[in-house]
Amino acid sequence: MISPALVARLRKHLGDEGVITEPARKRTYEMDGLTGYREEPGLVVLPRTTEEVSAVARSCFEVGVPLVPRGAGTGLSGGAMPRRDGVLVSLSRMRAIISVDPVRALAIVEPGVTNLAISQAAAPYGLYYAPDPSSQVVCSIGGNVAENSGGAHCLKYGFTTHHVPALEVVLADGEVVTLGSPCLTAPVLDAPGYDLRGVFVGSEGTLGIATKVACRLLRRPEAVRTLVADFASPTSAGDAVTAIIGNGIIPAAVEMLDSLAIEACEEATGAGYTRGAGAALVVELDGAADGLDELYTRVERLCLQCGARKIRRAATEAERAAIWKGRKAAFAAMGRLAPAYFVQDGVIPRTRLGEVLTRIADMAAEAQLRVANVFHAGDGNLHPLVLYDPAAGEEARAEALSRGIAELCVDYGGSITGEHGVGVDKACSMPKMFSEDDLEVMLRVGRAFDPHNRCNPDKLFPTPRLCGEHPGPYRPHPLEAAGLIERF
Repeated sequence: MISPALVARLRKHLGDEGVITEPARKRTYEMDGLTGYREEPGLVVLPRTTEEVSAVARSCFEVGVPLVPRGAGTGLSGGAMPRRDGVLVSLSRMRAIISVDPVRALAIVEPGVTNLAISQAAAPYGLYYAPDPSSQVVCSIGGNVAENSGGAHCLKYGFTTHHVPALEVVLADGEVVTLGSPCLTAPVLDAPGYDLRGVFVGSEGTLGIATKVACRLLRRPEAVRTLVADFASPTSAGDAVTAIIGNGIIPAAVEMLDSLAIEACEEATGAGYTRGAGAALVVELDGAADGLDELYTRVERLCLQCGARKIRRAATEAERAAIWKGRKAAFAAMGRLAPAYFVQDGVIPRTRLGEVLTRIADMAAEAQLRVANVFHAGDGNLHPLVLYDPAAGEEARAEALSRGIAELCVDYGGSITGEHGVGVDKACSMPKMFSEDDLEVMLRVGRAFDPHNRCNPDKLFPTPRLCGEHPGPYRPHPLEAAGLIERF
């Protein structure tokens, strides 16, 4: 479906090695980390510079071909799923750390740089990059920007949007702009005017392609204290989370694993979690050494008051690393419990953790499926993992349960996503959270960046193509009737 003329034009800009046309090689890019959605791209290109990304966008724009940006492919919402009639723009070759400025505490990087590599480059200066998704060893900063990724330490330090003061972006028509500040290498914080940088971060590739990212660096904390507290149930562990934060303590991280997650993590890593515990709470405190031990003692006391059966302190850096290795291996470890699983990502008020986890357990029992929970308890960002066996015909039931859990979060005053994005996975659930007027405003903002809907179309918002249609005579989708989307 991609014309030979466009292929030839892109080869002129990128060279033969930068354009992939062979079906077997294209299939490498047919999905991201969400395996339930896949489609072979019409064409794959691998630019190395901003100028090449701009040339690709301009070439596609002039012939009306859509673009889909892709980072490391670790996304979990189908946000990088390609189109058969489009060009997938892989940014994996753009891996330069352009500069690390210890005076401004700023790193300028290309979008293909891994999250962890930024901290490694900043380490000689006593600095690091705070957002730390569990996939930080492999996920790239461009994808972090697209999804506004967080991670275990976002409770205290915030999400990607709090650490990216400026961006260089290629728009759908090939124009190159800087968002957030006139100067990328010396960004002005709180620059006057509309916060277009804030609009772009978390837009899931629908507004353009980030080609350079300014990353704010932090000074490494003087001291760190980490504990694991075992509880009889996730409900009592949730009570401990509420008690800790309700007492004015903001840990660097508060993570929870239920019994299924503990079982999988121990099988995979031997990190030292207690098998048979109903739930484990990982609490990490950091900051100045003076007073940290006193704060740590207060956290231990609050955990015990909420029913903690055992508390294990990380006595060494190696023990702390083992605790985090177990926690961050949780998603991959689920393969030890089931042949397949859906990863969900929703947010609820942390004061309602116990209620929601109980309701999820009831829903799982009704569906005759198992759900493992491992998540960022401090900010109520749930990651239920719905386990299923495709060979037993459980996939449709598991997908319905996963979607039901996301929408349950809205019922409890939360959101259908915290950091994994909407993509194609939850686009049809957007009306559960937003009114038609809300969605119309978002679409109009999108069209200000991309008037012709060429950049990552069919993501984030419900469309007839994604969400199907009611049986019977044709009735326009509400957004189609408003002239905001096109019918495919």
